[in-house]
Amino acid sequence: MPAFERHIFVCHNTRPEGAQRPSCTSDGKSDLHTELQQRAKAAGLGARVRINKSGCLDQCEHGPMMVVYPEAVWYGNVRAEDAAEIVEEHLLAGRTVERLRVADGCLNTKSCPHRN
Repeated sequence: MPAFERHIFVCHNTRPEGAQRPSCTSDGKSDLHTELQQRAKAAGLGARVRINKSGCLDQCEHGPMMVVYPEAVWYGNVRAEDAAEIVEEHLLAGRTVERLRVADGCLNTKSCPHRN
C-alpha cells in the first residue's frame, strides 16, 4: 500500500467539567471525525487520506481542533458541518479553508488572545 497523501488528526480529548482549559469533545466522541471519514470515503479518498482520532493537541482554546499533514494546517472551532468544505476545498482542491485556520501566531504560545 502506498503512503497516504495526507494524515489528519482530530482531537478527541475530554476534560472534566470545570477544568481550567476547554475540551474538544464533551463525551470523547466526535461527529467531526465521523463526518470527515464518511465524506473523504465518498469522495474517493479512502486509500489516499488517513483520518485519525488523537489525544490532546494542546490548542484547547481553539477547539474542536484538527491538523492536516504534511501541510501542517491547523483548523480550529471545527464542527461536523464544516467537514464537507474541508474535504472539498483542502483534501480535493488543495486549498486551505482560511476561515477555520488557526493563525500561526496562536499555535503553541501563551500570548494568544484566545488563551485564558
